[in-house]
Amino acid sequence: MTEFRQLETRDFNPVLAVAPTDFEALFAYKRGDYRRCLQLSTDNARLLTGVEGISGVSVAYPEFIQLMDDNIASLIGLTLIADPSLADQSWHFILLQLSLSLYLMAQCQIKLHHSVSALASTLNYVIVAREDLDEDLTLDQLLLKLTEHKIMRYVKTELGYR
Repeated sequence: MTEFRQLETRDFNPVLAVAPTDFEALFAYKRGDYRRCLQLSTDNARLLTGVEGISGVSVAYPEFIQLMDDNIASLIGLTLIADPSLADQSWHFILLQLSLSLYLMAQCQIKLHHSVSALASTLNYVIVAREDLDEDLTLDQLLLKLTEHKIMRYVKTELGYR
């Protein structure tokens, strides 16, 4: 999958040919290599912010759902419960590389107990991404909102708020 993403990027969006793939970051996250995942996700987020034509990961397929963590799998399930008709429209279950990278970036920073200022920087990326995101990309909207909520909860905990 990583090789496919590299070929896809090279052939269809050469500007992003140097971007690490979302699959590499996912594999690192699944292995518990949070430092590597954070580096890859941060590099992706910096390169992809504000770029048009970013490809995504279709998470509707079982092969990809098993790579996702419980939060993403739950978002998919809740989306289907809320609107079962979406099951026939696979484009509703595509996560953009930027959204996935920002989520992984925040998750890794939280797991590695990074500083509040580091999470605040990530939160800025999330806010910009949400503002630029098409409203029809429901799963991306939900994932970015969840990422924002997780960051805010972590920051409040670190600052001693309940």
